[in-house]
Amino acid sequence: MTSSPATSSAVTIFKAARIRTMNPNRPLATHVAVRDGRILAVGDASDCAAWQATWDCTLDERFAERILMPGFVEAHGHTMEGSLWNNLFLGYFKRTAPDGHVEGGLKSIEAVVERLKEEEAKLTDPDQALVAWGFDPIYYSERMTRKHLDAVSATRPIVIMHASLHLLNVNTPVMERGNMLGQSNVEGILRDAEGVETGELQEMAAMNMAARVVGEAMAVRDVDADTLRTYGRASVNAGVTTTTDLHQRLNDDSLAAFLAVTKEADFPIRIVPALGAIQWALDEGIARATELKTQGNDRLYMGLVKIMTDGSIQGFTGRLKWPGYHNGAPNGLWNVPPAQLKAMILAYHEAGMQMHCHVNGDQASEFVIDVMEEALTKAPRPDHRHVLQHCQMADRAQFRRMKALGLSANLFANHIFYWGEQHYALTMGPDKARRMDACGTALAEGVQFSVHCDVPVTPLNPLFTAWCAVNRLTSEGRIMGPEECLPVEEALKAITIGAAYQLKLDHLVGSIEVGKFADFAVLDSDPAEVEPMKLREVRVLGTISAGQWYESAIPADQAPVPDVTIPDAPVPA
Repeated sequence: MTSSPATSSAVTIFKAARIRTMNPNRPLATHVAVRDGRILAVGDASDCAAWQATWDCTLDERFAERILMPGFVEAHGHTMEGSLWNNLFLGYFKRTAPDGHVEGGLKSIEAVVERLKEEEAKLTDPDQALVAWGFDPIYYSERMTRKHLDAVSATRPIVIMHASLHLLNVNTPVMERGNMLGQSNVEGILRDAEGVETGELQEMAAMNMAARVVGEAMAVRDVDADTLRTYGRASVNAGVTTTTDLHQRLNDDSLAAFLAVTKEADFPIRIVPALGAIQWALDEGIARATELKTQGNDRLYMGLVKIMTDGSIQGFTGRLKWPGYHNGAPNGLWNVPPAQLKAMILAYHEAGMQMHCHVNGDQASEFVIDVMEEALTKAPRPDHRHVLQHCQMADRAQFRRMKALGLSANLFANHIFYWGEQHYALTMGPDKARRMDACGTALAEGVQFSVHCDVPVTPLNPLFTAWCAVNRLTSEGRIMGPEECLPVEEALKAITIGAAYQLKLDHLVGSIEVGKFADFAVLDSDPAEVEPMKLREVRVLGTISAGQWYESAIPADQAPVPDVTIPDAPVPA
C-alpha cells in the first residue's frame, strides 16, 4: 500500500535543453512541471505560460543546459552494495565507491595477496575477521587456495567473496573452525586432485559454513539504515531513482530498516525488495510474502519473491544443457533440489506472488520455463509478470516459449564486457558465447525485457549497462555476437520503462508523463544523440527524486566507469 503526499498549490517548472521522456505520445520536451512530487505537465516554453496562469509556479533553470531523462530503473540490484564497501575490494577492474573514490584494479594473484597483507597489518584485534569482496580467479592463471590466504594470516579468519557472490575463498582457520576439513557430505567444498580441501567454497550450503564462523562480519546481505543510505548515494551517482533489493530475508529487523529509511525526507530512491524464498520454509515464506504486500509507502514497494536455481557461469556453478562447459568442467550446482524448486514455484504462483527466478545456465532456464508452463496451465493468471533473471544462455526456442507464457527476461548485459573473453575461451566457447545475454533475440521474439548490472557483482551504472547491450564489446574489444546488438533507443527503454514494467511500477515510474513520480536523471549530454560507442561516457550529474535535487559524488574529471579502455579497432567475434 502507498501513502499520498499532502496537496499543495506550489509548482516547480524545470527547464532543460532537452527532456527525453520515453513516452511515445510526447517523446521530447523542454519543460516539466512538478507538484507534490509528481509530474503535473510536460511540454515546451509555450505551454509554460498556461501552467503559470493556473498555478503558483517557480521556474527552475539550473538544468537549462542539461538533459533530463526518466530516473533509471535498476531491476536487478542488491542493497548490500551499501555495506560491502565497509570491507576491502579486490576487483580485477577498478570500481567507484559510493563516496566517489576508486578501488581495485588488481591484475595478479600476487597483487591480491599483497593488498590483503596491507589490510591485515592495519587490524589490531587478532580475532577480527578479514573480509574482502570482488575477487574473481577466472582472470588469473591460477586459482587462489588457502595457502595463499594462510600466507596473509595463519591465525586470523579470512573470507574472500567472489565477484559473483556465489563462491568464497577462505583460509585454514576458517575451515578448521567450521569443521570443513575432511567433510565429504557437503556439496561445494572444493578439493584438489589429491582430495585436499583448497579453501574454495561454492554456493550456499558450503558458503554458509564459513558465514557461521565469522558471524556478523559476513552479514553483508542484512539491511540496516546506514546500508540503505549508502546505497541511495550510489544510486544517485548512477542516475538511478528506482531499484530492487533482489534477495532479502525480509525479517522484522530488515523490514523495520526499510520502512524507517524510506520515510526519511532526503532518501533519494524507491526500492522494491524481493523475499528470498530459499531462506524460508515454504508455508512460512508464502505467509510472510502475503503479509509484506500490506506494507510499504511511496518509496517502498513489496510483493516480489526471488527464486534461486543454479549458480554462476564464470564460477562454473551455472547449470548448462549439453554439451556443457567448453573447458570440460563438470556441470554446475542447484542451490535447491529440482523437486523442491518445482514445488516452490508452483506454490508461490498459486499464492499470487510475482516471481523473479535466478537462471544463469540454459538448463536452469529450461527447467523454470517447464515449471512455469505447468503452473500457468493449472492456475492461469493474467499479468503475472514472472521474470527470468540473468537468463544468460537462453536460446531462441526458449525466448519463443517465454513469449507464449508471458514471461519476461532481465538480461545481464554487463557480463559481455567483464567476462566475455572468459566465456568465449573457457565457459561457453565461441558459438554459445555469441548468443549470451541475447537482447537482439528477445527484441525480435517480442519478449518483454530489461538489462541489469546485478550490483555489487558489477558496477551500478545503467548507461554503461545500455552501452554493453548496444555494442557487445568484451574487455579486450571483441564484438561478441554483433547480431544481438540492441539499437540505442531499445537499450534506453530497457533501463527505464522496460525495467519499470518488470517491477510492476510502470504506472508510476519509467517515463516522464503526467501523474507519475517526478523522478529524473540529469545528464550532461543526450544518450540518444551521442555515437553508440560513446554511450558509456555520458555523465550523470545527479538525480531529481520527487522533485528534489541530489548531486552525484563522482568528481567531474573522473571517468563514469573507470578501467574501461577499448581498442580503436574492435575485433569481430
